[in-house]
Amino acid sequence: MAQVQRMSRLMVKTLRDDPADAETLNHKLLVRAGYVRRTAAGIWSWLPLGKKVLENVARVVREEMDDMGGQEVLLPALLPKEPYEATGRWEEYGPELFRLKDRKGAEYLLGPTHEEIFTQLVKDQCSSYKDLPVILYQIQAKYRDEARPRAGILRGREFLMKDSYSFDTTDEGLAESYALHREAYIKIFERLGLDHRIVSAVSGAMGGSASEEFLAPAPAGEDTFVDCPACDYAANTEAVTFAAPVPASAEHPAVEELDTPDTPTIETLAAHLGVQASETLKNLLVKVDGEIVAVGVPGDREVDLGKLGEHLSPAVVELVTAEDFEGRDDLVRGYVGPRGLEKVRYIADPRIAAGTAWITGANKPGKHAKNVVAGRDFEVDDYLDVVVVEAGDPCPKCGTGLRLDRAIEIGHIFQLGRKYADAFQLDVLGNQGKPVRVTMGSYGIGVSRAVAALAEQTADDKGLCWPKEIAPADVHVVAAGKALQTELALDVSQKLGAAGVRVLVDDRAGVSPGVKFTDAELIGVPQILVAGRRSAEGVVELKDRKTGEREEVTVEEAIARLTA
Repeated sequence: MAQVQRMSRLMVKTLRDDPADAETLNHKLLVRAGYVRRTAAGIWSWLPLGKKVLENVARVVREEMDDMGGQEVLLPALLPKEPYEATGRWEEYGPELFRLKDRKGAEYLLGPTHEEIFTQLVKDQCSSYKDLPVILYQIQAKYRDEARPRAGILRGREFLMKDSYSFDTTDEGLAESYALHREAYIKIFERLGLDHRIVSAVSGAMGGSASEEFLAPAPAGEDTFVDCPACDYAANTEAVTFAAPVPASAEHPAVEELDTPDTPTIETLAAHLGVQASETLKNLLVKVDGEIVAVGVPGDREVDLGKLGEHLSPAVVELVTAEDFEGRDDLVRGYVGPRGLEKVRYIADPRIAAGTAWITGANKPGKHAKNVVAGRDFEVDDYLDVVVVEAGDPCPKCGTGLRLDRAIEIGHIFQLGRKYADAFQLDVLGNQGKPVRVTMGSYGIGVSRAVAALAEQTADDKGLCWPKEIAPADVHVVAAGKALQTELALDVSQKLGAAGVRVLVDDRAGVSPGVKFTDAELIGVPQILVAGRRSAEGVVELKDRKTGEREEVTVEEAIARLTA
């Protein structure tokens, strides 16, 4: 027998207007429909209906993880500092890490992810190759001190996540565990009804080699990804790499210094000289672990600081400030060029290939230089792909112009390798009687983010529209208001519940039929059954929330359809 939830007894309060601070669709609708309430910035309370949806997502994840051979555990969220110091992540995570001290002064953190603790657990529990492979997972709250929590539950300081970890003795075993997770994730997101893409990604603070993201396309997404209309290439923009062009061989005139007053930006320079921005060389100054570094890109492109940070990780990358120019005669603000930079590492985009000529800063106030040739007039210390990817850039695989889209990250899988095993000396006795270093994988699914992503993808102009697998009920029974209608609604609800159908019944007294109908569409249960004007005849209205199709049927027919 399934539960029958009576709205007259349920803690649910719907709102007619959007919250004043809501920027995204999921934020507006989840609050208005009574699923969540804000407790503090980036911290949310899940109300009864919301908790059911959250648990349904977790159930689907758990079932597929168990089916692929995962074993569920639950580790603490309050963690000691020392394991994270051993891997360097105590510092690498920076200000996103919640750090705290106990009454004795010992330092702790709230877990953002659990590679270190799982590694220690396996080191304690597994001593032989016979104990492996093993896949462990948990569904647990994680904590990250977001600088700007936004988009409701989509980007919070506390969120629910499934994180799993594989432990193998060989690289081939790791590849198998990775493939198992990849296939399980596809099944999970298909069951949840999420439109998703699998894209190449970067590993970031997690470390490791192979890495893929599962993205749910949505305008509210904070990730930008590219895909190719002509082949199967897809990647997070931070993972897109382009081949360096063939070095130019043409002869160029000598460097010519130009008088360019009041042209500190590419836009003002291009307008002053009457040239295209693409003919100029932009030089952005950043600090890498406190040391000034110059980054050169074509003037019509922007530097992707996230991409640059990934290339230089674990170093901290920051923009320079006005104070950094003080006492540096070789750095002229607004007129920086690659010639004559003293003790400054020069990084360039591959488009700044040897033999290409540019208009760029002359390192003198009000002066630029033309015919400045890479490899002739200045040297590049490192070539890194650091420009912001734009629509139409050539596909790295086939050359076709790429498309850009926004998406919500809902999953990420990593082949970590031995980074964490090395830090904790995680060895097992191999089949040859010698110690073997274990290799690991790490795999995450944003359980609460999946709820937000589903709201973004499936909602319409009337409200939420949940897929059946994760909806808080299978059918929303609405009693139009009169005593006979309420009696019929409750009777139908009990019969449906007895047949295993999950029911939400609106039996609230003193609430107008119009408000009840509006609330039913806002709450978004897949089927709506209305006990209305023909209740005395034993006839009800059955409506599909997604398609809007409605039909008058007898009570017996409605029960038969909903229990089929």
